[in-house]
Amino acid sequence: MMKKIKYTVLTLIIGLSFGCFEDNDDNASGSSSVKDFVWKAMNNVYLYNADVADLADDRFTNNTDYNSFLDGFDTPEALFESLVHDRENVDRFSIITNNYFELEQSLSGVAKRSGAEFNFYYVPGSTSEVFGIVRLILPNSNASQTPLTRGQIFNKINGVTMTDSNYRSLFSGDTYTITLAAYDDNNTEDTSDDVISDTAEDITLIKSVYTENPIFKTEIFDVNNDKVGYLMYNTFVGEFDSELNQAFGTFKTENIDHLVLDLRYNPGGSVRTAAALGSMITGDFNNQVFATLQFNENLQNNNYDYVFTDELSNGSIINSLNLDKVYVLTSGASASASEMIINSLKSYITVVQIGTTTVGKSQASQIIYDSSNFGRVNANPTHTYALLPLIAITVNKDSTVVPASGLVPDIELKEKAANYGILGDPTEPLLEAALNEIQVSGRRSNIMSNNNNLVLINELDSKSTLMIAD
Repeated sequence: MMKKIKYTVLTLIIGLSFGCFEDNDDNASGSSSVKDFVWKAMNNVYLYNADVADLADDRFTNNTDYNSFLDGFDTPEALFESLVHDRENVDRFSIITNNYFELEQSLSGVAKRSGAEFNFYYVPGSTSEVFGIVRLILPNSNASQTPLTRGQIFNKINGVTMTDSNYRSLFSGDTYTITLAAYDDNNTEDTSDDVISDTAEDITLIKSVYTENPIFKTEIFDVNNDKVGYLMYNTFVGEFDSELNQAFGTFKTENIDHLVLDLRYNPGGSVRTAAALGSMITGDFNNQVFATLQFNENLQNNNYDYVFTDELSNGSIINSLNLDKVYVLTSGASASASEMIINSLKSYITVVQIGTTTVGKSQASQIIYDSSNFGRVNANPTHTYALLPLIAITVNKDSTVVPASGLVPDIELKEKAANYGILGDPTEPLLEAALNEIQVSGRRSNIMSNNNNLVLINELDSKSTLMIAD
């Protein structure tokens, strides 16, 4: 009989712990070592292991039964996918990789990118043709060396008209050429009469290894004799915590009265960094619970409270603004740690959310390696597979989770295809809405959702939607 899995709590340097899988005499000969790793890891740490029948401790009667199950899958990827719980509705985020070096780089803000980020929409009147809008140009990237700017429209890649079935593959190469297009809204709010026309202007983009500084832009505005700080923050990366703290140091020195935190393109990242950011905004709740990570039923000893703090992990004193209200800009790309900021701060201060509904992800992930304790040290040297499964769910101090349907804004305002605006400019629609809300001193303004009913399909050349437990 296959032994029931035993768990030994092993505290990791990063402050969390996982159960140690100890049935070493159950490694049946003839089974793929990678697939064996995939099953044991998911059985041990996966948040939804109790909901997957094939991950039950008593699923297999003996090693032969276990090996036969593993051999039924052609690849580790196929096995992994079979173990994911309700991919369409519950777990949209767990992944497997055959190169954990690339995954590690990506999670630290390093990835092979052109530096251009896009949103994609259906062409008005079409159910298949797609056009793209440049939403972001990262500084010091290849894209920043081209004439490409935020808000520009394009409808062809490498001369091929984009559709909902081909646009992803058209971006797969390290080099690609986009053909710019012209957008005419016919001076109406109704997008049904909008027209997209071809131009002859092509721009070639080249992907290369790029390290993104998540602090994209900071500004300070005067509104009714109050100072308003603006920060566009694009991913929660611990390696840039000091730079984030420096930005808040400037806000603190300038004695800002209000803060607009722009998370519209922020897909998440480090939980610890999110707690640090919350501490920079507030400063009044030291050692109180910011968020709690709750693990599966076998790993309840790992449940962990992230608290408000007055210092970074490197010992630097946090620059706190002591604000009792914050204005947060969101979109359908805001996820995980971005949603955690809103959900957690709402238990303590007023959060005014402006934009569109967020992704709806309150689960956290961690890289899981093929080693005795699933950590990086002593990982199996014969392969570079790793998992990034959902391992925990986050709740605020009131035990409230972010709903799977996302966080609904207090003021709904979509980015309009015909006018994306300049990020950080007070006339950019979402920032303008926040400044208007501040100007009317909390009385609900006249900002309403614009009539931009174009269907947003997806974002591309961006980061994964992740929350990293660290």
